[in-house]
Amino acid sequence: MSRTGNGGQGPQGQKRSSAPSKPAAPQRKPQQKVATHALQKQPSPFGLQAERQADGADQALQSLEKAMQEAKPIKQQTSKLNSLLRSSDYDPYSQQGKLQGWKSAVHRYVSLYNQAEANQHATVLTDYVTDADHCDRLRCRLERLRERDLLRGALPAGSETKAEIIRFNESSSEVSVLIRLHIKRRMEQSGRFYMEERSEFERLWLGSSGNAWEVLRVEPIIAERRPRFGTASDNWMTVDEHSELFGDLSSPSTPYLNYDLLQQFKHRPAGIRYRRDLVAAYADRWWNEGNPSYELFEVNCTHYVSQCIFAGNAPMNYTGKRETGWWYKGRNKGSEWWSYSWAVSNAITNYLTASRSSGLRAEVVQSADELQLGDVITYDWNGDHRFQHSTIVTAFDSFGMPLVNANTVSSRHRYWDYRDSYAWTEQTKYRFFHIADLL
Repeated sequence: MSRTGNGGQGPQGQKRSSAPSKPAAPQRKPQQKVATHALQKQPSPFGLQAERQADGADQALQSLEKAMQEAKPIKQQTSKLNSLLRSSDYDPYSQQGKLQGWKSAVHRYVSLYNQAEANQHATVLTDYVTDADHCDRLRCRLERLRERDLLRGALPAGSETKAEIIRFNESSSEVSVLIRLHIKRRMEQSGRFYMEERSEFERLWLGSSGNAWEVLRVEPIIAERRPRFGTASDNWMTVDEHSELFGDLSSPSTPYLNYDLLQQFKHRPAGIRYRRDLVAAYADRWWNEGNPSYELFEVNCTHYVSQCIFAGNAPMNYTGKRETGWWYKGRNKGSEWWSYSWAVSNAITNYLTASRSSGLRAEVVQSADELQLGDVITYDWNGDHRFQHSTIVTAFDSFGMPLVNANTVSSRHRYWDYRDSYAWTEQTKYRFFHIADLL
């Protein structure tokens, strides 16, 4: 099976295909910018030997120059709460007077988080955080990540983490902070490089002990698990937090052209080619923000995947009934006008699994390496045949394995198996859908 995709570029600058995987238009900046901690790239201990080697004389000269620079007083700018906090090697002395109180502790947490991601070892962070449950959770996740990357021959060549403070509640001795972490990992595989990105939320609880602040508890928000009514087992954000992140979503939206709602396109010709290149371009354009032409859902993964498929020329199957078809019409006077299959992972899994002779249809394949650009993966975290997450294939690694984009937990060119997610369990099952070339 031929595959179309955008693999990581190697030293020769080769690509898997000429199909674009980057957006034509630059991404818009988020509407809100609050206190964030940006981290500089941390070179991985698994980096290329050529990057580690340096001439001994040059090293001595660089060390001398560095020592002379450190001897000079350096004027540092005062960090504000609503500025971007960048991840770098944390120096408690340089941070004095720059970040006061709990903000300095958050700064250090993000820096150590970045080091843990780069090294794929949790110790550097778990030695700082006193939350034993989270330390075990983080250790297991990074062990899975390290084992998986070693098996697929991929090595981290650098990591950068930025943290955006969404909201906080503070007192004289305690503070809780909701942060958004934006993680970039530069991966090297068979001499070729690619960048994967994801955006996650965490809540931190900090307490003061004397003049120092400590991170007492960390709670990752596992947004890839769709919340279930009547339970608190799925960790998600409050209505106020969601409103602060995404604004008021009650106004009507206008979707892209829906052919089935316009008479002149009612009987569009069959056999429209599925534009996989357009799917990837759209997915890369809107992976980290919502297209204002559509509603932005609290759990947005399948809604985002449907938009990507639609951008690739897939025709909507408009029935006007939420239980049938695959369609989107927006929101009108508080009423939701879209099918479950458009916005719910389990519903789109059932829709794509069903056999049909025309329109959007797919073949269920047995393994991820059979997928092409613009194909779909859905995820059943608990092995109970209820699928809770959806992704779209947007690129491939050097061995031809899919890299995917997703929303809710915004991800770009992330390895398809999601073993690096807190949502993943030993019971996780996947469904692989190859979208038909002619729709």
